[in-house]
Amino acid sequence: MTAPLRSDETSPDPVGHLLALLAELGGDRYGGEEVSQLAHALQCATFAQASGAGDSLIAAALLHDIGHLVNPKDEGATLRGIDAAHETVGAAYLARWFGPAVTAPVAQHVAAKRYLCQVEDGYFERLSEESVRSLAVQGGPFTAAEAEAFLSRSQAEAAVALRRWDELAKDPTMLTPTLEDFRPVLERAERRKRD
Repeated sequence: MTAPLRSDETSPDPVGHLLALLAELGGDRYGGEEVSQLAHALQCATFAQASGAGDSLIAAALLHDIGHLVNPKDEGATLRGIDAAHETVGAAYLARWFGPAVTAPVAQHVAAKRYLCQVEDGYFERLSEESVRSLAVQGGPFTAAEAEAFLSRSQAEAAVALRRWDELAKDPTMLTPTLEDFRPVLERAERRKRD
């Protein structure tokens, strides 16, 4: 559920703001999944970290669904047959603090799902019920031509990796590091835009 932010978007500590946002608004269930938004984010970042991803991609994994939290029109949109474009909203929100190595995978993680449904046998069948429902309102699987065009985008491979972790990050029993454990990763990724 989205709500007014209690942390300050203009804070000189943007990482603190984002961590507070996830902590404050991430407790609600993640769509029709058996985990909260926060648990999903932490699991996704944990998978990214375990795979040896760099700071920017781990940050993208942690923050990839931030658009669900910052867009008041997002709540229940998929169930109403509406694509609230959480990936676009989220990438735009994050762009004030992070560069394309973070924002491009966030912006493209829905397209990556559409891509994988087109090119990988069995991928669609492994999607959760909620992912299938959202895929329908997000345009369905890519055509062969759309899939080919997707691969030419900057950060497409990173978006595909993020998407794979996204699908795995729905385990109600998985233990993860805390939000604070990811603070240094976010700080390093944020610093790259400033440098």
